[in-house]
Amino acid sequence: MYVNQESVFYYLSVGNENYVMPPMPDGVKEGIVKGLYRFSQSAKASDLKAHLIGSGAIMNQVLEAQKILEEKYNVSTDIWAATSYNELRREALHVERENMLNGNKTRAPYVTQMLQNEKGVFISASDYMKVLGDSIRQWVPGPYTVLGTDGFGRSESRAALRDFFEVDAKHIVWATLVTLHEQKKLSDEILFKAQGELKINPNKRNR
Repeated sequence: MYVNQESVFYYLSVGNENYVMPPMPDGVKEGIVKGLYRFSQSAKASDLKAHLIGSGAIMNQVLEAQKILEEKYNVSTDIWAATSYNELRREALHVERENMLNGNKTRAPYVTQMLQNEKGVFISASDYMKVLGDSIRQWVPGPYTVLGTDGFGRSESRAALRDFFEVDAKHIVWATLVTLHEQKKLSDEILFKAQGELKINPNKRNR
């Protein structure tokens, strides 16, 4: 950077959990740079469809949630990796500005292009504040629920912290089922049964 006079910078991101990184799927290099790519596509056939958008250490919780949704609740679940909500928003705002200045141009932002042909509901889960995942809401073409770590966490373990902030696997599953229920895709009976099975506490403290 200094010797070669390059106008770039590099950074190291340090996580708070050790886990094995999966191999990179084929054909996702562009998506990694642009901020979003499909990590895996479900092979399960079902009338219930969900798209879980995960990032960072919470990706493991998303993958666990996918397994529960498919095996226990018959929800076909695709996984998407969000490498940068900021980049997705930045590009979408650029496209909107370009469309406005041209008057008759209607190019869709990258995040919309990636998701516009997908059916079902979209759930974002990360260990960032909800506002980050929420920053792309207007360009997500479908019902969109965001989970994040707003507030001040009090816990003695990762599991307790993620339960407190409701970004663990069971809360991702629950958010998915609630969103499907809001879309009239899931009955009251199934939802209330799932609440007990997942041990969701409706009176849980928020702060």
